[in-house]
Amino acid sequence: VQLQAYGGGLVQAGGSLRLSCAASGGTFSSYAMGWFRQAPGKERERVATISWNGRMTYYRKAVKGRFTISRNNAKNTVDLQMNSLKPEDTAVYYCAADTYGVVDGTERANDFEYWGQGTLVTVSS
Repeated sequence: VQLQAYGGGLVQAGGSLRLSCAASGGTFSSYAMGWFRQAPGKERERVATISWNGRMTYYRKAVKGRFTISRNNAKNTVDLQMNSLKPEDTAVYYCAADTYGVVDGTERANDFEYWGQGTLVTVSS
């Protein structure tokens, strides 16, 4: 499975960005997907996850109400819409795939077998 994340960039605080992740190989429609981020000097953290059918989504508290994860199984894509961005959202964002397919909001990075290369999001104050 190959994952390609894109859509990062520089945005002012309060602005919006939409990240996308395109998957190839494997059976995307059976995988749970997640977005993680890692800021300089910090550990990688889970941002949002979505179940294989898109019915279950989970967000870390810091982004809830501002970020929305969605997927299109017909196009093998998963998106992260980020609104009301804050400087503390600055990080490299990664998409990841978990072949288990089901999420409950407690997933860790180690649960995800496949990772994209990351896309940098910088939010200026």
